Amino acid sequence: MTDQASTPESDIPGKPTSASRTTLSHIMGHNDTNLLGTVHGGVIMKLVDDAAGAVAGRHSGGPAVTASMDEMAFLEPVRVGDLVHVKAQVNWTGRTSMEVGVRVLAERWNESTPAQQVGTAYLVFAAVDADGKPRRVPPVLPETERDERRCQEAQIRRTHRLARRRAIMELREKRAAEGLDE
Repeated sequence: MTDQASTPESDIPGKPTSASRTTLSHIMGHNDTNLLGTVHGGVIMKLVDDAAGAVAGRHSGGPAVTASMDEMAFLEPVRVGDLVHVKAQVNWTGRTSMEVGVRVLAERWNESTPAQQVGTAYLVFAAVDADGKPRRVPPVLPETERDERRCQEAQIRRTHRLARRRAIMELREKRAAEGLDE
């Protein structure tokens, strides 16, 4: 596990994972449903973005905007009357961006059964200043083996995101050079 207060490329002191970890809880009502009578995926995605945004703002010490969301997985349906818990934490930080991992759990509001995981997501946030320009973020300091694993997995996802972006840009440039895209 990392025990440095800052990294060589950053003079900003690091923050432990627990410093910004948060849980957002919400009871699902009839206004949250889709045509099938279960909670609309967009409602869950909004809660995910809200919780992740709070974590990103806490970790970075100011405003942070959603740059991307990937791997949003809906594992089980959520129903009216479910108490949904959205748990979020910073998994990885770059110079001005950070990945926030989110787990979504649901339990019946009137039962004492354990909450069940119903979704997961990974979001990338960019810290911005008052003018909307990128600003530096503190390094995240994993505190547990699980935090360390999440950090390593986040680095793999970042590598894949960058490779995908590069491949798409190369394809677009090639098609433009061939006069195939307008």
